Order: sequence, then C-alpha cells, then structure tokens
Amino acid sequence: MQTITLLSDWGMKDPYLASVKGAIVSQIPEATLIDLSHEITPYDVTEASFILRQAYGNFPKGTIHLIGINTTASLETPHLVVKHAGQYFIGADNGIFNLLLENEEPEEIVELEIIQETPFFTFSTRDVFIKAALHLSQGKPMHTLGRSKTAINQRHSFLPVIEPNNLKGKVIYIDRYENLVTNISIKKFQEVGQGNPFRIDLRKRKYTLTNLHTSYTDVEEGMPVALFGSHGLLEIAICMGNASSLLGIYIDDMVRIEFLKNV
Repeated sequence: MQTITLLSDWGMKDPYLASVKGAIVSQIPEATLIDLSHEITPYDVTEASFILRQAYGNFPKGTIHLIGINTTASLETPHLVVKHAGQYFIGADNGIFNLLLENEEPEEIVELEIIQETPFFTFSTRDVFIKAALHLSQGKPMHTLGRSKTAINQRHSFLPVIEPNNLKGKVIYIDRYENLVTNISIKKFQEVGQGNPFRIDLRKRKYTLTNLHTSYTDVEEGMPVALFGSHGLLEIAICMGNASSLLGIYIDDMVRIEFLKNV
C-alpha cells in the first residue's frame, strides 16, 4: 500500500483537488491518499513548509508528499523530488524544500525530466508530479526520474534574535483556533533563559505574560496563556478564545522575552 499526501493552496471550491485525486486513483489505484491541507494562504511556501514539517514525521518511510504550491517550473525553480528521512517530497524548488529541511541535508535530490502529455503547463501537480509518484510507487530508482543535483534553492527563515537578557522572535503561524505559534523553541528559551524568571511582552508591552503552562485550560476561560506546543515552539493562546483577533497580533508580529536575573 502506497501512502501519498497532498498539500496545496487550492482550497475546496475549485476542481483542482478532485482532478488530482482522480488522476492518482486512476494511475495508482492501491494508493492511500491523505490530505495535509488545502487551505494554505495562496503562494505562501513558508506557511506550507511549517505544516509539512509538523506532519511528515508521523508518516512511514516510503511516503510520497505532493506539494501543490507555486508549481510553475522555470530554470530558477525546477521540479524536484527530494528524499529525506526515507520519504519523498515532490514539488517546485521555490524555497519550500530548504524551509522544510531547515539545516538538514537531504538524502538525494533529482530534477525531474518528465514529458507531460498535455500541451498546458499550468497544472504540474496533476501532469508531472503524479507521474513521478507512480514511478516511485513501483519501486523504480529515484535517479532515473531525471538529473541528480547536489543542492536546493535557499530561502532563509527569520531566526530569533538573542540580546543580553532578551530573546526576540516573531509569530510564524496562526492555527484554526487563532493560537499564535512563534519561532522561539523550548531549546532556545532554556538556553538563553538559564532558568531565570521572565516576562513575555506582546504588542510593545500592551500584553505581558510571566508564566508558562502545559495546557490551554490551565488558566480561566478568556485569559491569555503561554505554553510550548507539541511542535516544541512557544505559543500564545487564549483559553477557549481566539488570540490573534482578540490581542490584535498577526503573522510576523514580534514576541519579546525579557529574562530577569535573580536577585
């Protein structure tokens, strides 16, 4: 049984998703299809990479991930299949692979050289990526799909800024509940904080939090809460509420942590 996931910015209104699924079950009838998300903000490879990075580790080796974000091929952004952690990622080299892997090296990279059967070049996920998935699902060597490469396009994400007694990050993702996910990891928080008391400042100290919790319901309903989520990143949420709208905090907004030295 071949597991294939789909990630795109197509939404649910248009026929794109149904067309891709129909093509997959026609060509790979034994495939198990899993939707990661089709509500990615249009063209937002940063958001797409976050979702894919949080999800792929739960899938078995051999899983094929089709990435339908900014799929137009060019000399600068060719179509690739990238092997990492025993899984295959197929998409355009528009920076998403670099954001996905962060500082890890892929096991193998191949630039796809697949001749599509249609004269239209606007639907690569259906016309190119599925052919690559079929090839891999049949156990054929990855390198025969095209030309081997040694590097992927670089697209660097914003890293937390470390200053004396301060750690500055930003909001990188807002989920369906409007919880604010930052780029501050628990490892970086512990490394900089060294167990000292702290203050989390939001919107230039309009909102301040001084405690970390382990659950969204550790505080009273309607109150803000800071915690490290299952992804290991600092989250700001409101118990049974919508943090982004209620606090007026959005993607790329700063989150500042000041560590207070024990007296």
